[in-house]
Amino acid sequence: MNHPTDSQPAHSGPALEAVGLGLQYQGGWALRNCEFQVPLGRVCGVMGPNGSGKSTLLALGARLLAPTEGELRVLGEAGDTPELRSRVGFVAQDKPLYPTFTVAETLRLGRELNPHWDQEFAQRIVDQGELSGKTRIGSLSGGQRTRVALALALGKRPELLLLDEPMADLDPLARHQLMGTLMAEAAEHGTTIVLSSHILAELEGVIDHLLLVRSGRIVLAGDPDEILDTHLLLTGGGDLSQLADHTVLESRSTGRRTTALVRTGTPVTEGWESDRPSLENLLLGYLRSPALDTTTPSTHSKAAA
Repeated sequence: MNHPTDSQPAHSGPALEAVGLGLQYQGGWALRNCEFQVPLGRVCGVMGPNGSGKSTLLALGARLLAPTEGELRVLGEAGDTPELRSRVGFVAQDKPLYPTFTVAETLRLGRELNPHWDQEFAQRIVDQGELSGKTRIGSLSGGQRTRVALALALGKRPELLLLDEPMADLDPLARHQLMGTLMAEAAEHGTTIVLSSHILAELEGVIDHLLLVRSGRIVLAGDPDEILDTHLLLTGGGDLSQLADHTVLESRSTGRRTTALVRTGTPVTEGWESDRPSLENLLLGYLRSPALDTTTPSTHSKAAA
């Protein structure tokens, strides 16, 4: 751990651990029956379409919401504590900052509120965006506000960093720059980073853990390479009945040629060519799969993870 205290021994379990996790709003369940773990030190991508529950999941991790059922343990803690707040950084999708504060006053607030504040690091993130300390937050563009919010979150040197769509309003250069900063932070300090996105290109080649959320349920959880190794992308003119020993997640036919994404079972019969799917093939297949509407999500995450 980065900053264990005398009263808080270094945590060695998962950074996040959900058991039967659910949260209900007035209009229905935002999350239901979620079971997963995010190991320490990983860069975890939370993928899924808009409205799938990604933001709710991160807000639960930041202790801004309390679950309706089940539990989400954060760095081994079941509930909110002052010590936990200093160990977790969170950047919400709307980047809530005080609009009348200047950039310098915002960083000073971070310094006053966080016991492990790294002023030099936070200032460097702001300076990379050529932001004046005298500029008021309310006059910044969306991308500039994101930079200040990330400086606040990273400046506290958290053990766990939760980022909700952090790159959505950044230009390509700023996105590349700040993603590099995040990866360096993870490598140098062992920070666990959990970031949500519905854009695969932002996360491919960066994450080493995956949570795929669909309609409030976790349908995939684990190391992306290990998940991909348990799936096949089949093409050919074979009959889908030949795949009875596999779970067919999605199939599409064009003329006499059929493409099917399957979770592997027994060896594939003749008439099919098999390839390892790309991460994009996998995610799109799971998001479109009608098979997931009739089975429990825990089956998929355990089988694939």
